Amino acid sequence: MRFPSDFLWACATAAYQIEGGANEDGRKPSVWDTFSHTPGKTFQGDTGDVADDSYHLYKEDVRLLKNLGAAAYRFSISWPRVFPDGAGQPNEKGIAYYERVVDELLRNNIAPYVTLFHWDLPQALPGGWQSRDTSKAFADYAAYVSRRLSDRVQHFFTINEFVCFTDLSYSSGQFAPGLKLPAAQVNQIRHHGVLAHGMGVQAIRANARAGTQIGLAENATVYVPVIESPEHIEAARRATREGNAPFLTAVMEGKYTDRYLEHAGANAPKVEAGDMKAIGSPLDFVGLNVYTPEYVRAESTPAGYSVIPRPSSYPRMASPWLFIGPEVIYWAVRNVSDIWKPRTLYITENGCSAADLVTAAGRIEDTDRVMYLRNHLTHLHRAASEGYPIKGYFLWSLLDNYEWADGYSKRFGIHYVDFRTQARTPKLSAEWYREVISRNAVV
Repeated sequence: MRFPSDFLWACATAAYQIEGGANEDGRKPSVWDTFSHTPGKTFQGDTGDVADDSYHLYKEDVRLLKNLGAAAYRFSISWPRVFPDGAGQPNEKGIAYYERVVDELLRNNIAPYVTLFHWDLPQALPGGWQSRDTSKAFADYAAYVSRRLSDRVQHFFTINEFVCFTDLSYSSGQFAPGLKLPAAQVNQIRHHGVLAHGMGVQAIRANARAGTQIGLAENATVYVPVIESPEHIEAARRATREGNAPFLTAVMEGKYTDRYLEHAGANAPKVEAGDMKAIGSPLDFVGLNVYTPEYVRAESTPAGYSVIPRPSSYPRMASPWLFIGPEVIYWAVRNVSDIWKPRTLYITENGCSAADLVTAAGRIEDTDRVMYLRNHLTHLHRAASEGYPIKGYFLWSLLDNYEWADGYSKRFGIHYVDFRTQARTPKLSAEWYREVISRNAVV
């Protein structure tokens, strides 16, 4: 099961999850610093103050990538490291750090793929995502970073996973800043999120070097037909469009669906002139973060589909939300391709938590993670072989890291990190992935 000869094999991380250096070189707090230091918000009060200390150990992490044979690395930039107050004066020491990371990657023939926002919003921005001004501040930040880095970075992702810094942050309160707001305010926050993306695309186009590629990394809900028959496949397509209406659908179509607006009613977001055109700014690629499926069947209802509840026996990985359904990665690619026909797709995250154990011999035999990855890549190969425009795969994650509200209790890395010593140890999954990369095939 070989992949196309130009297929990109890579890994991904995020700034707050790996960097540490929380108070160094002019960085000021993000909402995640505040949230994680608030008692009761994270597992055992864990914070990202140190994390993997990649702020100091980034050269070691680049060596891990090189040892895998990875051709690219998707990492995020800490907005409060570059603009400590969210806007205004940039911090030269902050952007200089990312210049050093980029240069180290390029010295090792690894292409940098930069995510501009992976949830670590500067605490200093008044109102956070409740404020429309935050969208404008993001565009200014995107303009500055792309001006500084686009001589060496050819691929920028505006934003990572809308639902995680909108709904999970301002509706359920699971993530920073931990608020539980009414539906009308949440819908407006969602709008500010996709508006920030659109304004960011425009800012990068205006400031980056010609030829810079721009996209986003979105964990769109992936709907899998219960049976591959025409009516259920059509149901999965309908579900994909409506189930992602406030985010990916709005970005790809430059409008909110009628059903979304009807359902929201008086709680629908307030949209200003030019907003939807910005939100629908053309993209060079779409990144999909893929973990777990929702199964749908065709129904003779106005929606045309229903989502099937999972039985209690349905298998999952270590995280309670991470249900196993490897065909999800094929349908993520196929549904998005069939509906919106993007020129290029990347899987920008795929991976799993596992209860990793260090053996007496010092090895981490994460056979369950290898099983998860192997099965997903088998289905990704199907998408590639059927001609869908899938161009690369970014495994999540290079390292065990700070897993947000789960703190250090969940390990997603293919390299084991001892958080006391910061020692990195390749797991069985790292050996396996190195073999996949060297063969350019499912192993």
